[in-house]
Amino acid sequence: MERFFVGLSECIFHSKLGVVDVQLVDYVSDMMIRFIRTDDIHRVRRPNGRPATEVFQMLREAEQRIGLARREVHRHIGDFTLFWSGMYPESLRQSKSSAVADQFFDYCQQGKRAYAIAAEIDAGEDRPSSDVLMALSDQFEMCAYGLREIRRELEEGNTGDGILLA
Repeated sequence: MERFFVGLSECIFHSKLGVVDVQLVDYVSDMMIRFIRTDDIHRVRRPNGRPATEVFQMLREAEQRIGLARREVHRHIGDFTLFWSGMYPESLRQSKSSAVADQFFDYCQQGKRAYAIAAEIDAGEDRPSSDVLMALSDQFEMCAYGLREIRRELEEGNTGDGILLA
């Protein structure tokens, strides 16, 4: 399954969108693979041990942490907002009309901000690099569009180029 998502991501980003930043495309592919598991989508925990399921909760948790832990929460906020903005934007429209606190957040703005904050925190040799995180911040909308295209390809079952088989 990993090779499938990597191949599909490369096809969409390289061929259709003209994105040649291999590290950026690899990061987006890896994020999709990580988020197949709902545990990874909701990995940020509140003090009571329950998952932080809304961006405002994650932002509170990020402010309570320092160093690499703070970087990881902001990185996760970026990933979370990118994933939902790209793969399931209709769910964001639904949350805007419900009583959840996230209805007041602009996911693109929060994702860009979170990646930029994470990029500013030195991670040493840890991955991902600050350059990749800053690229995600700078190109958030394009990455979200790429994820929407990936979803479209998955739903259609083929690309017209013979990449996926029905």
